[in-house]
Amino acid sequence: MTVLVFSRTTGYRHESIPAGVQAMRELHPAVVATEEPGALEDLAGVDAVVFMNTNGEVLTDAGRAALEAYVRGGGGFLGVHSAAATEYGWPFYGELVGAWFDKHPAVQPATIVVSDPDHPATAHLPARWECVDEWYDFRSRPAARVLLRVDEATYDGGGMGADHPLAWCHERFGGRSFYTALGHTAESYVEPAFREHLSNALRWVTGH
Repeated sequence: MTVLVFSRTTGYRHESIPAGVQAMRELHPAVVATEEPGALEDLAGVDAVVFMNTNGEVLTDAGRAALEAYVRGGGGFLGVHSAAATEYGWPFYGELVGAWFDKHPAVQPATIVVSDPDHPATAHLPARWECVDEWYDFRSRPAARVLLRVDEATYDGGGMGADHPLAWCHERFGGRSFYTALGHTAESYVEPAFREHLSNALRWVTGH
């Protein structure tokens, strides 16, 4: 199973990108990591596409067409953290990810609530999970299966209220898509619970 991990940025660049790419290499034996936009123009033989803290407009027109055809053909997509701050001008991508990033307060601890413990990417987690991350507000709520929410009462600066989605998945356009807002810090990628969250999300999007 080949996994394409794409981490190109044209806006803000997360210092945790190398840690995220390394984690994916350790979690899966057949990772191809790239920041070349042309790599998205031919997705033959790829079992999953991972957008690892991408940011800004990162694809060519041919890459957009190829990614859309790949998803519509049953391909799997996993977006991590600022994947939601990517390709704002492409409506298909917005629907694929599920929601676009709006704003965030400072990095700080908060409590994550497991909304759906029956998914492989959340089944290993405690009902309330303490983490340090950059807690994204989104421009809208996803029309998707919400797996994790963040409890805004446990940190400063949340702007979405009691229903604050953090990770979700859906089957859309013929393929599978999973998004997690976690993954801002390099430290998160060596944390066993988060690594299992990513690993099982990857398995879900590929159907394995």
